[in-house]
Amino acid sequence: MIDKELLKLLGDNKKYIFIAVALMLLGLAANIGITACICWAIYLLTENAEPTAYVLPAVLAAAGMIVRYGVTRLVGGVKDTLGRQAKKDLRDKIYEKIVRLGVRSADQMSMAGLTQVSMEGVEQLDLYYSNYIPQFFYAMLAPFVLFAVTVGIQWRVAVILICCVPLIPVSIVAVSKYAKKIFAKYWGKYTSMGDTFLDSVQGLKELKIFKADAARHVKMNESAEEFRKITMKVLVMQLASTTIMDLVAYGGAGLGIAMAILSVNNWGLSPIMALFLILVAVEFFLPLRAFGSAFHIAMNGASAGKKILSLLATPDPEWGEEAFGGSELALQNVTFSYDGKRDVLKNVNMQFAETGMTAIVGESGCGKSTVVNMLLGVYRPKDGNVTAGGKPLQSMSRECYYSHLAVVSYNTYIFHTTVRENFYMAKKNATDAEIFEALEKVNLADFIRENGGLDKVISEDASNISGGQKQRLALAVALVADKDIYIFDEATSNIDIESEAIIMGNIKTLSQKKSVIVISHRLANIVGADHIYYMESGELKETGNHESLMKQNGGYAKLYTTQKNLEQGYTEVQV
Repeated sequence: MIDKELLKLLGDNKKYIFIAVALMLLGLAANIGITACICWAIYLLTENAEPTAYVLPAVLAAAGMIVRYGVTRLVGGVKDTLGRQAKKDLRDKIYEKIVRLGVRSADQMSMAGLTQVSMEGVEQLDLYYSNYIPQFFYAMLAPFVLFAVTVGIQWRVAVILICCVPLIPVSIVAVSKYAKKIFAKYWGKYTSMGDTFLDSVQGLKELKIFKADAARHVKMNESAEEFRKITMKVLVMQLASTTIMDLVAYGGAGLGIAMAILSVNNWGLSPIMALFLILVAVEFFLPLRAFGSAFHIAMNGASAGKKILSLLATPDPEWGEEAFGGSELALQNVTFSYDGKRDVLKNVNMQFAETGMTAIVGESGCGKSTVVNMLLGVYRPKDGNVTAGGKPLQSMSRECYYSHLAVVSYNTYIFHTTVRENFYMAKKNATDAEIFEALEKVNLADFIRENGGLDKVISEDASNISGGQKQRLALAVALVADKDIYIFDEATSNIDIESEAIIMGNIKTLSQKKSVIVISHRLANIVGADHIYYMESGELKETGNHESLMKQNGGYAKLYTTQKNLEQGYTEVQV
């Protein structure tokens, strides 16, 4: 009933569990004391005792109530501390894991699922740690404490009560296997619905353009209906198991009460002692009854915890501790497969000089982006090596390597903050003069000055500037960062001709002093590259500059000619 792996995640916070359980047992002792004082007072009443005789039981009962109140407050505080610390530590671990995974994390998991796990999943585990686990240990110990108190009064009643107690855990175990499957499906449907919703919201513009919003609406409704059905199954299971536990708890207490009454008639038990046993009989079952109620919370938390454990167990990319080797990158006989079956890169050899512009081109699916991922260290080769300055990438410190590397892609993220703050992320001490110098290079300086200056706030997803302006701003940020290696992965995709020309002009200028690697589907952009690698189906087919590749009249020449003819035809139609 306790997942050891989830318990390990608590670390030093386990101490709060023991403190909470100890306080709960103290509260149980106070309850027993209060019950004993009540029975004592009733006994005095039957004996027509003097009024002064009631003072001691009254004082002890009052003391017990004060202890019980104080313990209840303390238990709540300890559980709250446990929950808060567990959530903080878990979120720290998840964040640190995502940071260690680096750029790979976004490729391996849906953002909706990752957000749900790190937010809602952690909240569910908070309940698992702060409610379920302390109640589990308390429920296991409380019946034995009560047995030790009652067995000396009437062993038959104590034995019946202690024997009925395990029926509640048995009923919990009976439904646990089914419950685990239900809650696993519940979280699967939950994250699936979140993915569908996020996907639909992000693509709402396209859905409207293609008039596919109605069909998407139907799909979202289907996803929501599946989640509703699994939620109903969870509620039905909870109701059924609660009913079973109630029958066991009250049935067991009833048997204990009946045996206490029989003990008065048959075995000479005093009525006052019988009353005490009757009053404490229900205490045998209340802890396990509360534990059973927390069980459903636990199953939900445990299902969320499994996803968190899966995330934390994801292997970290291999990195070392060596210093940056140099800005001359290379792929040496690199073979790579995503699934271990089909190779998407096959014995690829590429050299990227310390200065100059190197382009990687080819039709969609040829392996260009996979090469970029290898250079970024997102994946490691199945065979061969990726090197920087002759050093294998995995031998270097990732922080050190990334401090010399900048990437501008078709979806480079611009943060929802001021223009100045976006530049500070690339260079903490960047001056306004440096920022405007970079903005001048990308022809954005006048636009920024006329629209709020460097304090202009870029809205979420850069929706208050055009696509071309967003890409140029991303380039300006990268220029201020002043790295040794620049990778442009389809940086001119889906932007206007003016922005494309500005970006390519800056790339060419940058290549005179830096190592620049360009991935582009549009070959007209890389005509001036110092070196070009042409790929087909994961293999390097041709290499050289534009003129030499055109003379070979191979795949590159055919692709370039086809694109040029299409662009000329489009221009003539426009005219």
